Amino acid sequence: MEIVVSGEQYSVEWDALSRTAALKGILRLNGLEEYGPVARFLSTAVPEGPMVLDLRSLEFLNSSGIAMLSKFVIEMRNRKTVELSVVGSKAVSWQSKSLANLSKLMPSLTMEII
Repeated sequence: MEIVVSGEQYSVEWDALSRTAALKGILRLNGLEEYGPVARFLSTAVPEGPMVLDLRSLEFLNSSGIAMLSKFVIEMRNRKTVELSVVGSKAVSWQSKSLANLSKLMPSLTMEII
């Protein structure tokens, strides 16, 4: 995996072979503008086919981050060329509740909380 976006407490890593974007650490940026580099990478990483969004090591995501993920999922739904899978962790308390809403935004999304 290569780190494609990073900050003091977080990183976004990309594995081109498995087409997996892994968000790790604590994402507590201020507003959608600060999430811009993450959002732009996610939007351009895979133009079509399968993509995995691995959030298992994302300990914290604030409301602006959840909004950024929601917009990304809606974009993928509207694009209709990306088969998106999201992987989360039961060990990270916010994920069970918040990630379930992504499935409502994109019914074809595959969700796995392990």
